[in-house]
Amino acid sequence: MKRMRAVTSMLATIILLSGCTQRPDKPADQARVTDPLRTPADFASIADPHARSVALYGEVSRVIESPRCLNCHPDTRRPTQGDDLHAHVPYIQAGIEGHGVDGMTCATCHQAANVATFAEPASIPGNPRWALAPASMAWQGKTRGQICRQIKDPTRNGGHTLAQIQHHMAEDKLVGWAWHPGPGRKPAPGTQAALGALLTAWIDSGAACPEG
Repeated sequence: MKRMRAVTSMLATIILLSGCTQRPDKPADQARVTDPLRTPADFASIADPHARSVALYGEVSRVIESPRCLNCHPDTRRPTQGDDLHAHVPYIQAGIEGHGVDGMTCATCHQAANVATFAEPASIPGNPRWALAPASMAWQGKTRGQICRQIKDPTRNGGHTLAQIQHHMAEDKLVGWAWHPGPGRKPAPGTQAALGALLTAWIDSGAACPEG
């Protein structure tokens, strides 16, 4: 009987500890596209270049305005979380460089890759360069047209050209996290490659922005 109680106690301890163990996320599990983006060819029937360009940006904005992007582009220097953009828990400020402040940096919790957990939201986001977007690139609370003009403005986008912006959004692995956000999070629409193609078509058609 004593031996049985000892075995039972040991099993209970193992189960308890396993609930606190972090498990590496599998990015491939997020690769399934459930909300595809339209392709540039889908807009070819729009004869007016300006109207076509605005329509292309509208499709691009489905990614830009998704929670996966907006959470790191808040209107304050504090990130948000979840599909409802609620305040980040624990409380954290961006700091000077967007990496948090001493004693509570982003790297305190965010590792080089997603880490799955056994609690909601089931994973901790991760990337070697995890950080908040610059204050000049705050998107939350802005209209579609305002964000578009902001992205194009070299005085606010870090002095980048449209070609550099396209490369950043289409190739940067930190941006790519939006399509591999880990368990418990809905990926951004489409794929990063599809976004890159839309951005190229948008630029080629004049990079027009919606009004408002």
